[in-house]
Amino acid sequence: MADTPTDPTAAPASTSGPPAGELTLCPLGFEHLAAVLDLGHRVYDTDAMPYTGWSLSAVAGHLDAPDPACFVLLDGDRVAGFVLGSLSFEQRADWGYLEWIAVDPHYQGRGVASRLVRECCARLAEAGAVCVVTDVERRNTASAELMRRNGFAEEASVSLFVRPLADAPATGTDRTRGGSGPRRHLTRAAAERVR
Repeated sequence: MADTPTDPTAAPASTSGPPAGELTLCPLGFEHLAAVLDLGHRVYDTDAMPYTGWSLSAVAGHLDAPDPACFVLLDGDRVAGFVLGSLSFEQRADWGYLEWIAVDPHYQGRGVASRLVRECCARLAEAGAVCVVTDVERRNTASAELMRRNGFAEEASVSLFVRPLADAPATGTDRTRGGSGPRRHLTRAAAERVR
């Protein structure tokens, strides 16, 4: 499978290996940071800002959060998937935010993403969240379906307007792709960097 598949939650052609229930759930720890960043960068098109711009400091910042809802699912020492969540969304301290989720292509189609979503939401509820918010890029239909299967409903649509500047340096991303580009998950942390 390519380094940047068109959908980080889609099921692969083969589904051999352990189901999500046989993987070990752990809170995100320092020892997982490199694997989480590597996985995120493998399954998302990280050149396509602002959709997938995560750094070591952005991920590590979750370790200091007062009510983190960040987990990894492990197959031995291998990170099969991860989710990053936090308590507070924009100005709402009582809303949780499911910020970033990714599943290794080898483990897709086995319930890993749903288990991570449920664990993140449960932890946010324990911390006092009255609801959980996430955002999914419009063309990422599989991620949208994942969220619907896990109790999320579309409440608002936001369009990101981009104005290419003639004298701006190339970013490595062809913005003329239109609907044929990779599907991406929009994260609040990335969106804040372009405000």
